[in-house]
Amino acid sequence: MLHIVVCVKQVPDSREIRIDSKTNSLIRQGVPSIVNFYDMHGLEEALRIKDSLGARVTVITMGPPPAEKALKECISLGADEAVLVTDRGFAGADTLATSYVLGAAIHKVESQWGQADLIFCGKQTIDGDTGQVGPGIACRLNVEQLTYVNKIVSLENKEKLIRVQRHLEDGIEIVETKLPVLMTVLKDMNKIRRASLPGMIRGARYKPIVWTAADFPELDRSKMGLKGSPTTVGKTWVPEVKKSSGETISADMPQDISKLALDKIWETKIPQQMGWL
Repeated sequence: MLHIVVCVKQVPDSREIRIDSKTNSLIRQGVPSIVNFYDMHGLEEALRIKDSLGARVTVITMGPPPAEKALKECISLGADEAVLVTDRGFAGADTLATSYVLGAAIHKVESQWGQADLIFCGKQTIDGDTGQVGPGIACRLNVEQLTYVNKIVSLENKEKLIRVQRHLEDGIEIVETKLPVLMTVLKDMNKIRRASLPGMIRGARYKPIVWTAADFPELDRSKMGLKGSPTTVGKTWVPEVKKSSGETISADMPQDISKLALDKIWETKIPQQMGWL
């Protein structure tokens, strides 16, 4: 049976975030927390594989104790086990330190429930937007990584082969490789299911497994949390809102509107900036 690990993160709902105009920092107080929706698409894909081929799905997150709520939501949707990695020593971690701890946590998951054949991550989180943790975990685990995946074309369990469609800046790419593999997924990969009533009851009753720094005695403390995070924030600011009057293009036929719009674009600096020339 396949073993699938899904990494999720509880993040502030970006639709509710405001910026303190004096300090230029995020106002998190009173902002509801949600599961990063890119991660939810990874979970949905894991559950679809479980439904079609049979699999064990383990969800893992690193965060403060309230992140338990995010794991309960994943259990309500159909995940089998959930692990919360939490400790004050992990606080303040950037993507480098986060991938270090999560890599070790996945190794620990594998020691209990078998090697992970597939690891899903969202392409990025909506609070940090770096897109670095997934590839960082793949490097820590020394497994193949497939980023910006929007479709699994085929998955051969017996042969341990997977073929996926990746979204690139200038098109799509079909890639085939052997398992195990880590994928970062896009939001158009699938439609996230709703939890059933039995699922919601199971999620409400479920107690996630909790691991602290004491459960990882082999880790180098200097590579964890704020100490292990070389990233520094130099400045934050709210982008200036620029008003534009715009221009309405009209014509009788849709193709004529498209041609007029393209002609307008070619008259600007956009083609040169995009490298089309």
